[in-house]
Amino acid sequence: MELKQIVACCVLGQAFLPAFRARAQASDDPSDRYATEGQQALAAGHYPEARADFEQLEKLHPEVAEVHATLAAIDFKLRAYDAAATEVQAAQKIKPNLPRLESLLGLSLAELGRWEDALPRLEKGFRQSADPDTRRMCGLQLLRAYTSLARDSDAVETALQLNKLYPDDPEVLYHTGRIYGNFAYLVMTRLHDSAPNSIWMLQAQGEANESAKDYEAAIVAYNHVLQLDPQRPGIHYRLGRVYLARFRDRQKPDDRAAAAREFNAELETDPGNGNARYELAVMAQEQGNADEARSQFEQVIQRFPEFEEALVGLGGILLESQKAQQAVAPLQRATKLNPDDEVAWYRLSQAERAVGNREAQRQAMAEFQRLHRTAPGTPRRPDQELTPQKLDADAEKQGTGNRD
Repeated sequence: MELKQIVACCVLGQAFLPAFRARAQASDDPSDRYATEGQQALAAGHYPEARADFEQLEKLHPEVAEVHATLAAIDFKLRAYDAAATEVQAAQKIKPNLPRLESLLGLSLAELGRWEDALPRLEKGFRQSADPDTRRMCGLQLLRAYTSLARDSDAVETALQLNKLYPDDPEVLYHTGRIYGNFAYLVMTRLHDSAPNSIWMLQAQGEANESAKDYEAAIVAYNHVLQLDPQRPGIHYRLGRVYLARFRDRQKPDDRAAAAREFNAELETDPGNGNARYELAVMAQEQGNADEARSQFEQVIQRFPEFEEALVGLGGILLESQKAQQAVAPLQRATKLNPDDEVAWYRLSQAERAVGNREAQRQAMAEFQRLHRTAPGTPRRPDQELTPQKLDADAEKQGTGNRD
């Protein structure tokens, strides 16, 4: 934590240096020298020297709360948390309403592992502080406090608030990610302990094995689920995903056939499963069956008009079928739904070029190239269990060039 975030030293410099200077002029009191040199040491980041000066100042003026507060901030910076807590308490006895002392005390107690004492102060600092730095530090320490006190739901709630307040902060992202992972592990552990042979546990095992690419174990787990509940929605789809992943790893045609069989079985169980129909469309697309792929994509879009990947897939099929005019609308819609989808922008540039709209083509190509240079590959959520639309070889070449 930067010392300025505690701000006690700033209060001292602005409000009390003139008073110390007046005293020094009236006597041999060296207060002005200690205060000035202490502030200079702080500004230079020389914390041990600053502490020595303010310690002398405290001996001369133990009645000044800001001196104790500044020492507390310095001690915190030097990781002398016990001393920091002592100085905060000394300052509060003299001036209880000095800004941010409660937050500093909570942070110090947290570093000492005194979670119960720290908790109310950290909660107040996180929920009520108007200073973003103080609020951030209190929030991060709250994560530790709640976790140490086994208050996992409170830790997750705080993590969600931190992500909303500081969406691009790498330290916040790291610590909140650990909170979510820990909470998920605890929930799965409780599921295992309370219902080890349940459908839910078998499904969790299947998903874990699928993530680890243990295809055989995943197939066994999902089939076990279907033995217990043959009409359970989503399981045939997951089996299809496993077979499809194994096909792409090992290139065995039987796996591709099994994937198609499972996706169709899912549609028999749940005709509204757009993901299963989308995968069938992609498989048809990859096998060069344009009519079948188009039909499947259109059925997905009819039911789910904002299914962005299906819009991109349909646009690609229409381009391959020399129907660029029809491809423009779904691709334009896809770029509005997901402006970061480089495949959608590339295909839109090709469609606009084919219909003779050169300005729109240049704009779409420029956006594609920008995205491709900065972050190749369209960002997707980890839980987006779909086969993504892909760039062709020519698109990869144009991604870093200016060729129309």
